[in-house]
Amino acid sequence: MVKMASTEEQDRKIVLEFCHLLEKSKQLFNGLRDLPQYGHRQWQAYFGRTFDVYTKLWKFQQQHRLVLDSKYGLKRWQIGEIASKIGQLYYHYYLRTSETNYLNEAYSFYAAIRGRAYYSRAIKEDRPDLMVKKLRYYARFIVVCLLLKKMKLVRELVIELERQIQEYTTTYEPEDQLEWSLVLEEIKGFIKAESAVAVLHADTNPIVLSHRLSPLTTPPCERTPHMTLSLQEILIVGSACEQAKFSELTMDMFRMLQTLEREPTDSMHPMIGHPMAHGGPHDASPAASRMPPYGVPGSKGYVENGDRRSMRDNPHKYLLYKPSLSQLMVFLSSGFKELPPGGALLLYMSADGCFSTTKHPQDYGYELGGLATSVKRDAVDSGLSVRGKSSAGYKEPHCLYPGDLYPYTRRPLFIIIDSDNSFVFQHIPRYFGQPLVILMSPQDVPASYQVDLQHHGSLFTLFLHSPMTAICYICNVGDVPIHHWERCQNYVDRFVTEASRLVTRCRMDEIEQGIGYIDSSYVQFFGDDFLRTLILRFVFCDVALRLHRGFRGRHQRPRCEPPLPGPELLEHPSLAHIVLQLATALDVRGHFVEGPEGD
Repeated sequence: MVKMASTEEQDRKIVLEFCHLLEKSKQLFNGLRDLPQYGHRQWQAYFGRTFDVYTKLWKFQQQHRLVLDSKYGLKRWQIGEIASKIGQLYYHYYLRTSETNYLNEAYSFYAAIRGRAYYSRAIKEDRPDLMVKKLRYYARFIVVCLLLKKMKLVRELVIELERQIQEYTTTYEPEDQLEWSLVLEEIKGFIKAESAVAVLHADTNPIVLSHRLSPLTTPPCERTPHMTLSLQEILIVGSACEQAKFSELTMDMFRMLQTLEREPTDSMHPMIGHPMAHGGPHDASPAASRMPPYGVPGSKGYVENGDRRSMRDNPHKYLLYKPSLSQLMVFLSSGFKELPPGGALLLYMSADGCFSTTKHPQDYGYELGGLATSVKRDAVDSGLSVRGKSSAGYKEPHCLYPGDLYPYTRRPLFIIIDSDNSFVFQHIPRYFGQPLVILMSPQDVPASYQVDLQHHGSLFTLFLHSPMTAICYICNVGDVPIHHWERCQNYVDRFVTEASRLVTRCRMDEIEQGIGYIDSSYVQFFGDDFLRTLILRFVFCDVALRLHRGFRGRHQRPRCEPPLPGPELLEHPSLAHIVLQLATALDVRGHFVEGPEGD
């Protein structure tokens, strides 16, 4: 009797400890919503505590599953809910750190939920709120799979989500039925827009290619002592109204964030199983040792401040979907504040133009218009046009003007503007003498591309993301066999290598001969792998559109400030020759102007 009483007391303590950990984890998780989204130090310690409690909770439920099943009545969906929150933790930690390996960790937990069917009996609980949790889990899992380019799994998850939405709405007839239908259509539209060009196996099945930076895709560079800067802070803003989007990621944002990340490595820890309480097979759930995998802020072994930055694989970035102007300025200021010595800030903005009606502008900072950040009701109420044209003497309040960026030129600043009003940003002065580069998209595209590009994402961003995909797109090449793709990609690689050589040579000529071929800002940014990639892909975009028969007006080609040299770079015969060779290899030579003899 004494032994039985002792066992029951022990079981009671296990249940109480589990309830304590569960409640504590929920409190900490809910508290994440109140943390500032900007800055670094403000949220590090809190994330560390949250990870620590979930580590204990996950390990505890693994070790005491038999007792929790029999004495607490632990259900499989409750285990799934814990795993889902850990997946969310890793995903949000990825968003705050930009380290792609955390995506793999989020994926592992989400995949375990699906593999072990933790939510399989959710519909039988007669709880609509539980079904909503299941649907949200699917939506989050799809986002993670999209970012990891697991497109086959994405399509499977969409089919499953559609079935779950149907089951949910049929059973409960909920008020949010239309909302979930819209989520489903949004996902389907995003997937369709994402696959601009299909790369095919020999059996005609599509291949998913990643366009993140890797050792194989990093452009070569002959380094000089003048290449002093590294990209440390990024602000990616998506405000284009009609563009495909999912989960506050527009297509342009989705492409650009991958362009500014290195290819994630494989998950650092193997999946470790444990016996199931009901005598079933080993559970495919990730082990507790996965949290944290390699240093969570606030935990032992985490390296603070400057050393942390030097260890970082990817620059830190913020993602803003249709922000208010005040939000945009707060995040931009935060990125500016966090820059270490030798660091550069990148602002990428994809947005609709906000146009001025001023006929004779004197102030290029505010009288030429700018970019619409978000269309708010108060703009309409104050007598302003939601199409971005000011009236009654007022200027559009939710518009980023070139003048708004002047204070941030106190530090090295790299700006990419993708808009139909991009060229107004070419007049930003260099008051503080710091490196400043502005890459501006074409303000117009030929009519034959306008409808698709408005929804499927900008052509300029596509060139910066995947030059090969962009060249196929403007030549109406819908699918390419993989062996042909690789052959043609070699021409793009040759172009980038040659353009990199020309940039370095231009700078050396300037130093040796005193001839100003290329602005020093480009050279200072050129030592950073990401910024060098963007500069060279911009050159490819300019040369390709200059030679393409369909893009004839000056507004249909990109611009940059400071201007890159023409004959020495943008109009160099060797670069034009490679583009025309690529066109011949793709069998689209007719889309381009006649080149030198022999092309």
